[in-house]
Amino acid sequence: MPSIIVVGGQWGDEGKGSIIAYLAMHDEPEIIARGGVGTNAGHSVVINGKKYAVRQLPTGFMQRKARLLVGAGVLVDPEVFFYELEHLKDFDVAGRVGIDYRCAIIEPRHKELDRSNGYLHGKIGTTGSGCGPANADRALRKAKQAKDIKELEPYLTDVAAEVNDALDEGALVLVEGTQGFGLSLYFGTYPYVTSKDTSASAIASDVGIGPTRVDDVIVVFKSFPTRVGAGPFPTEMPMEEADRLGLVEYGTVTGRRRRVGWFDFEMARYSARVNGATMLALTMLDKYDKEAYGITDYDKLPKKAKEFVEEIEERVGVPVALIKTGPELEHIIDRRDTI
Repeated sequence: MPSIIVVGGQWGDEGKGSIIAYLAMHDEPEIIARGGVGTNAGHSVVINGKKYAVRQLPTGFMQRKARLLVGAGVLVDPEVFFYELEHLKDFDVAGRVGIDYRCAIIEPRHKELDRSNGYLHGKIGTTGSGCGPANADRALRKAKQAKDIKELEPYLTDVAAEVNDALDEGALVLVEGTQGFGLSLYFGTYPYVTSKDTSASAIASDVGIGPTRVDDVIVVFKSFPTRVGAGPFPTEMPMEEADRLGLVEYGTVTGRRRRVGWFDFEMARYSARVNGATMLALTMLDKYDKEAYGITDYDKLPKKAKEFVEEIEERVGVPVALIKTGPELEHIIDRRDTI
């Protein structure tokens, strides 16, 4: 069985949560591991009309057979962690979750610094979740680790060992990335970026998977990219145009209104290349073509929607394997067996 990494190809908010949730339920991985920065990234999932948002735990929590892991590269905020355990108690999350004992801890002072620093919160537009200052302390080798927090002791594990053991046994492992490629500390629109790399290579490292153990990389794009906070956005449309098109969105973590733009084919191609995409996922196709709403058969897509998908494949050079046509889990076209 393969390992699959899912990452965002734009500036976050691509709808990774809905893709991960589908893969979790359809492919039934034995392990779902979260990489990425930390609690500054929120993933939303709609299940039977109810919206769930997670910032710390893996988005595939609804797959009750899966072990849920938080990789060593991820920052942990104990307050958020325990809130989500309670928030998701109907899914028996507490009995399935494991935090790598080497995760660095976000402390209250990190959040205070993030929110009060004029450069970080004012100019860069950070979420105020404390991730930047916590990662700075980690780089200075003075951050606390999960093993130093008594309350976390029942949940501690060696995520790298668990993931690699599972792969040795032929189990399916699903690895979640957070944020998006345009926010990578290395490859993004610096300095308007997050505090670490967000590419597939970094996400693999976060959970302890070497390059030769990655089988598939799914890069997620949405039909109209969005961005929260400051920074370049070459294809950004005026807010009035976004209103006219019904493209009003708000950030899962910050609650700030998202800036909206037209699909950037050049960025998408570069993102797919650097991430090593083996396939693409496209979300919110129904926003691009309202007649595509809820369709689950590619052949039944309206002409406008199908031409858009084909243009992405041609110009990016990677097949579009998963297509979201609405908010619910079942609103998806899965073409993996045909490409």
